[in-house]
Amino acid sequence: MTLLTEDQRDDLRDAVRLSAVALREAGVPYALCGGYAAFARGGPEPHHDVDFIVRPEDAERARQALADAGLELREPAEDWLFKAYHHGALVDVIYVLGGEPVGERLLAAADTVEVLAVRMPVLHATEIVASKMRALAEHDCNFSLLLPIVRALREQVDWSEVRRRVDGNPYAEAFLYLTDRLGVTALPVPAPDVTPSTADARR
Repeated sequence: MTLLTEDQRDDLRDAVRLSAVALREAGVPYALCGGYAAFARGGPEPHHDVDFIVRPEDAERARQALADAGLELREPAEDWLFKAYHHGALVDVIYVLGGEPVGERLLAAADTVEVLAVRMPVLHATEIVASKMRALAEHDCNFSLLLPIVRALREQVDWSEVRRRVDGNPYAEAFLYLTDRLGVTALPVPAPDVTPSTADARR
C-alpha cells in the first residue's frame, strides 16, 4: 500500500467533492462507487483513486463537466471509462461496470449520502461489494484490500444476491470461502421447521 502525504490525501478528497458538484451542476446522472463509496458507508478510506459511474450516453457531458471544473482529462486505452486528474489525484468515470453498460437500474441502487461534507448519490453496499468481487481476476486478486471493506459493510450487504452475481468467478468464490470461514459472510443456518406433530412426537 502506498502511503499518501497529507497534501495528496487532501487532493484526493477535493477530487471527490469537485467531481460530484461538477456532475450534479451539469445535470449528469451519476453515483459514487468503488472505494470512496465503501468509505461513505463505513469502510476504510481509499488511497488510490475516486470512482464514479455514469451512463454511456452521458459520458461526453461528464467529460465536459469535469473539464469545466478544472480537472485534466486523459483517455486511457480501455474503452469503458475515462480518467480525470485534480493535482495528480485520479478520478475514474466508469460507464461500463463489470462488463455491463451502466444503466438506470444501477443508478437507482444508490441513495444520497453526505461524503466529505457534500451530499451525493452513493452506490448501495451490495452493488459496491458485488462489483469489486466480480473484478477479481488472475492479475487483480488482492484479498487484503477487499477484506477490510467486506468486514465494514457486511451487515449492509445482501449476501445471497452477491453470491448469485459472482457465481462462476473462481477468484470471487475463493474469497467468499475465506470470508465464510472467518465468519464474515457465512449465511445463518435456518432454524428447524418444528410442526405441531413433530413437537408432539418429541414429548
